[in-house]
Amino acid sequence: MTSPNNSEYARVDNLLQSARMGDATALGTLFGLYQNYIRLLAASQIRARLRVRASESDVVQETLLNATRGFSEFRGTTGGEFVTWLKAILTRRIQTLIQTHVDAQARDVRREVSLETVGKWLDQSSVRLENFLIASDRSPGSQLANHERSVRVANALAQLREDHREVLMLRSIEGLGFPEVAEQMERSHGAVRMLWLRAIEALRDILDVENER
Repeated sequence: MTSPNNSEYARVDNLLQSARMGDATALGTLFGLYQNYIRLLAASQIRARLRVRASESDVVQETLLNATRGFSEFRGTTGGEFVTWLKAILTRRIQTLIQTHVDAQARDVRREVSLETVGKWLDQSSVRLENFLIASDRSPGSQLANHERSVRVANALAQLREDHREVLMLRSIEGLGFPEVAEQMERSHGAVRMLWLRAIEALRDILDVENER
């Protein structure tokens, strides 16, 4: 599986224009560019906020389905505006999941989870993604916008093997300490630390390849 390259992101404005004119293929291409990013944001919130397991794939599918149905309401013209719009749709979906799945004992807390609060959570995840890229990328002088750089991390993470992706999600995206990561992954503290270092190196290798494309 390969991730979109810089030239594909340069086409986003043209794809948006074509999608507005009813080109379903262009709209599908746009969703493909940002699908891993939306999946990563969804996963970070599902794991951190919900007390029952929810399918991040279902959340992504529902988010993109709602985006397809509501695309005529999108008024932006740039990739950044498109990402912001997709995040707003994801925010509403995450809020609904929280309202549905938080157990009955937390009803008072559940009422306080507003769209604004969920939006802030997603923004925090986006910032951690951007910081993670800066720390991981050996060639950080990219001309990509911040949101596109975050998308690069999401696409690179999607190419990692499962345990590498898991340890990076827990440690570097969700910000858990190594003891918590070890507990969740059911491994020793030392094994998790070594796995994390290897995962970082694997991610850097992928980003190096992407920098050459």
